[in-house]
Amino acid sequence: MNKAITDGLVFMPPAFAEGLQHWSRGDGTPGSDSYDGAADAALVPADADFGGCLELLKTQTVQKLRFTGQTPILPGCYLRIRARVKAVSGNLPSVRIAGWAGTAGEAHLSGVTEIGPQVTLQSYGKVAEISAIVGTGLRDGVDMAWGRAAIYGHFGLDLTGPVGGVVRIDDIEIEDVTGVFLRDMLGWVDVRDFGAVGDGVTDDSAAFEAADAAAGGLSVKVPAGTYLLADSVTFENRVTFEGRVVMPDDKILSLTRNFDLPAYIDAFGDEVLAFRKAFQALLNNSDHESLDMGGRRISVHGPIDMQAAVANRSEYAQRRHIRNGQFYVEPSPDWDTQVMTSQASYSPANPLELTNVVNVANIPVGALVEGGGVGREVYVREKNIAQQRITLSMPLYDAAGTQAFTFRRFKYVLDFSGFEKLSKFSMSDIEFQCRGRASGILLAPAGLIFQVRDCFFTSPLDRAITSPGLGCQGMLVDRCQFLSNETGMRAQDRVSVALNANANDVKLRDNRITQFRHFAVLGGTSSIILGNHWFQGDDEPEGVRTAGLVLTSTHNRATITGNYIDNCSIEWSNEHDPDPGFASEFSFSGLNVSDNIFQAIGVAPWFRFFVVKPHGAGHFISGLNISGNVFRAIRGDIDRVEHVDTSFADLDYTRMRNITVAGNMFNSVVQGIVNPAVILHEQNTLAETWAVDCAGPLPFGGHAQTVEALVPRSKIKNAANVSRHELPYVSTEQGPARDRVTLSFPQAVSGVYGVSVRMDN
Repeated sequence: MNKAITDGLVFMPPAFAEGLQHWSRGDGTPGSDSYDGAADAALVPADADFGGCLELLKTQTVQKLRFTGQTPILPGCYLRIRARVKAVSGNLPSVRIAGWAGTAGEAHLSGVTEIGPQVTLQSYGKVAEISAIVGTGLRDGVDMAWGRAAIYGHFGLDLTGPVGGVVRIDDIEIEDVTGVFLRDMLGWVDVRDFGAVGDGVTDDSAAFEAADAAAGGLSVKVPAGTYLLADSVTFENRVTFEGRVVMPDDKILSLTRNFDLPAYIDAFGDEVLAFRKAFQALLNNSDHESLDMGGRRISVHGPIDMQAAVANRSEYAQRRHIRNGQFYVEPSPDWDTQVMTSQASYSPANPLELTNVVNVANIPVGALVEGGGVGREVYVREKNIAQQRITLSMPLYDAAGTQAFTFRRFKYVLDFSGFEKLSKFSMSDIEFQCRGRASGILLAPAGLIFQVRDCFFTSPLDRAITSPGLGCQGMLVDRCQFLSNETGMRAQDRVSVALNANANDVKLRDNRITQFRHFAVLGGTSSIILGNHWFQGDDEPEGVRTAGLVLTSTHNRATITGNYIDNCSIEWSNEHDPDPGFASEFSFSGLNVSDNIFQAIGVAPWFRFFVVKPHGAGHFISGLNISGNVFRAIRGDIDRVEHVDTSFADLDYTRMRNITVAGNMFNSVVQGIVNPAVILHEQNTLAETWAVDCAGPLPFGGHAQTVEALVPRSKIKNAANVSRHELPYVSTEQGPARDRVTLSFPQAVSGVYGVSVRMDN
């Protein structure tokens, strides 16, 4: 910055040879005496050192020399007043730059320093240079800081000390030296000042570190150029990038004072590379627990391998968070699903292993496993090439022996599967714009409390969130939107799944999920599914509906409460049990389904909202609460709301126990269900034995196992119309379907009895 150049301002006073009337022996203000015609001043036309100069005889204790012109003082502008002086004869005086500070109205500004450093002349004929810097700001190196009130000054010098000496003074110079203070004024240091080259070849790591060390709280500026950083660099001060940085994958750039994705994009240029390097720094620096994407949209042309970005770490267990951005999937063959078929063997004795896997090296970790006896959402957790072995995320229910398995490796925007274990990691306020080309997130094979909240998964091709192992333990998915790419398809033709989990303690809360094949396949226990809305309908008349929520653990201990379950069912199976037949276990138990809204539109009458699907014989329900729900069908009735799918096996109805079905509401449902059920039996003809049909309201087609109470609801009378008060005895599980009870009386009677009957014991 130089105001003489940029604004055309004139700071330099005229030479003495142009007339001494421009030079005052006072403060330089109007009316002060000048040196023009003074007896103690003379012009010297040809001094050996100065050329033309002014010769003064010192006649006063403080003899002043001031330019009568008003030199402007501008905010942010700094002036250096400089003079060269030598003693000629007589006493040797001292010399200093001095000025007079003027404000509006040509008033004097008092209270400010108006003199510079003093220099004593030591000998005759030796030239001494004196200078001082004046400006509005109090900065290091400024001798006269006048503040914003000063608008001009009269500048020159003072001769102090003994009188009687003769001095010669070269023309006084006033120049703009704002550039000296420019770095401090702009608040940054330039890496080039510390040796950075920016040619993309020279290692500039040391220069970057030196600039940061010198900044002392100022910002570091990286000007245009390409800067090779062959080593890791940490900035303790803010840094701005005009140029670009290149560095090896294993070296870390830590921006501790402006740690956000926009800063890394400025540094590396490429958005995906910048995200990888920012994530690398996030997991290698304790100064920050979260990465703010700054609302930026990142265009991605292939999966981002999150562990490869942090090659020095295979496990991580400190809380880290990524937030506030969008991933936008661009067309690329890198999103194509890898599909391969390979022969392997399975034994229920080793339920999580495939052995003797042909071409195991070509089967990627995280691939979906398909084949005979393979349940839904079973993935390759890890592999051992030397032993030809694959570790599975979940067991297989009926795959003993050797067969050909199909492996499908979906491609995910963020792929964490390279980590051995990742815990306490969370993401929020991020949209995954998968655009029907990619899946969303693939978790690590192990870890605790992966959290996703307030995120959008828009049009994932295959999956939104996949757990290929136990990295979903305690997973939290809150307030997210899962928007299917298959909304125009029939429900039975869809293949995409919003999410799966294999471990326990998963919480799915306040999410909205549209028209996937399944919302969630949960293989663990103790899950909480609360306040979600998932819907899976289509426009086909009497259409097929798929399971929205699939639970594959028998002793489930899950709570499903306050959800809106729309055009789909809850399916409870044991398809991840390597020995699916009942064998000294809790069987189907510990499930609470309460206070939900179930709704179906235009479905076939045989559609059911709640389905139990045992994959082996001998199972039963041993702890189930279905209460406070609303079941509604629109555009047609459905027969019932519950069903046992016997595709593989039926339940053992003789062992049902601890089943509560109460307080539910049924609209356009032909037969509601309740347990215990109160059956009002009216016996119009005289009989000693009454057969009470309990088949309708008892859930799951269960047996009439237990009668809790009998209440006569009318006069119980014999053939003579005489009231009889003997209580009947009860026989349960009567009839071919064992869904009747009989009431046996001492004699033939007629009347009405209320019977409270249970299908469990």
